[in-house]
Amino acid sequence: MRGMFSRRGDGRRRGAAGMKGYVLRRLAQLVLILFVITFLSFGMMRLAGSDAVLQKMERTGIAASQQVIDAARAELGLDKPFLAQYVSWLGGLLHGDMGVSYVTGRQVFPTFTAKLPATLLLTAVSILLTVVISIPLGILAAVRQNRLTDRLIRAASFFGSSMPGFFVAFLLMYLFSVRLGWLPVLSRSASLQSVLLPALTLAIAMSSRYLRQVRATVLDELSRDYVTGAAARGVKFSVTLWKSVLRACLVTVLTLLTLSIGSLLGGTAIVESIFLWDGVGRLAVDAISMRDYPMIQAYVMWMAVIYVCINLITDLSYRFLDPRIRLGGGRE
Repeated sequence: MRGMFSRRGDGRRRGAAGMKGYVLRRLAQLVLILFVITFLSFGMMRLAGSDAVLQKMERTGIAASQQVIDAARAELGLDKPFLAQYVSWLGGLLHGDMGVSYVTGRQVFPTFTAKLPATLLLTAVSILLTVVISIPLGILAAVRQNRLTDRLIRAASFFGSSMPGFFVAFLLMYLFSVRLGWLPVLSRSASLQSVLLPALTLAIAMSSRYLRQVRATVLDELSRDYVTGAAARGVKFSVTLWKSVLRACLVTVLTLLTLSIGSLLGGTAIVESIFLWDGVGRLAVDAISMRDYPMIQAYVMWMAVIYVCINLITDLSYRFLDPRIRLGGGRE
């Protein structure tokens, strides 16, 4: 008996050591990935063929001499070689300084972080609506396979995924704002009332895609032998569905949600522009149109950090949701 408990304790310690080693290896990989992303994005922006100073001068409509242009370039550090610019920017980033906006002259980091609350609110509400729509409808379609309910849900998902986002946005505007007058047409602030229309626009598109995945996963689980065995033993179908089938589908649901979180946290430029939602997606579009390189670089860093962190969290979550999955890939 004492030996058995000792072996269990050794197994737990080995499992904890394996988890720690896996996390450290992944973190090292993610740091390298972030470094490569920053270098490539920095290089592509500098090789794009457009000059931020000339763009700024053209927007002002004032003719400037070459000396003024050269002085402006020197002030922004654009007269230095590419590697010198990158090393200077990377050194500032490591110290929490992401530079100064070429357009507004303000610090990039506080300007960017000021847009994050609106993006976080839009992401949270969109994910909540997606879960509320896609998971129950996907389960219902699987349970009622090939019946009228299933056909109606699949037809609705087809139309929802086929319609462009801007078209769905205008339909929702017309229905809830113009005809019913329940919600504002444009976002006045980062409030719950203002976020409903853009969040519902995003949720309809995501739910139309994801409920089909949920349906397919539930159907696959319902065809397993343990479901047939549970029915033969007299176990209620609802008990098997909620306690066994849905538990086995959590990995698929988690994957779908993490994909959505990554894209939503990066901002959805079209929807944010239509509803004038003041998030990072709209900020990125404005920065790209005005060649505001420091702001673009901040957005690229934000997106890179989001995806590498979400991928790490998702990999670790798989182990807790399904112990058969080994960290590093495969099943035990």
